[in-house]
Amino acid sequence: MADTIEIKLLTIQEAAQFLGLKKQTLYNRCAPKAQNPFPVKPKRIGGRTLRFDKRDLDKYIDTL
Repeated sequence: MADTIEIKLLTIQEAAQFLGLKKQTLYNRCAPKAQNPFPVKPKRIGGRTLRFDKRDLDKYIDTL
């Protein structure tokens, strides 16, 4: 029986596509001093690489 692996951490590109945003918009809203910060806080891997938990993005979408 084949096991399926569900991706839970999305790259910035994948998260932007999932949300229907441009990648640069998401980068800008995740910047430490963003004027209008994105409500879902990304995970930082290695200090720089941003990843978004798909479950957190689903919860955010449910609140819209």
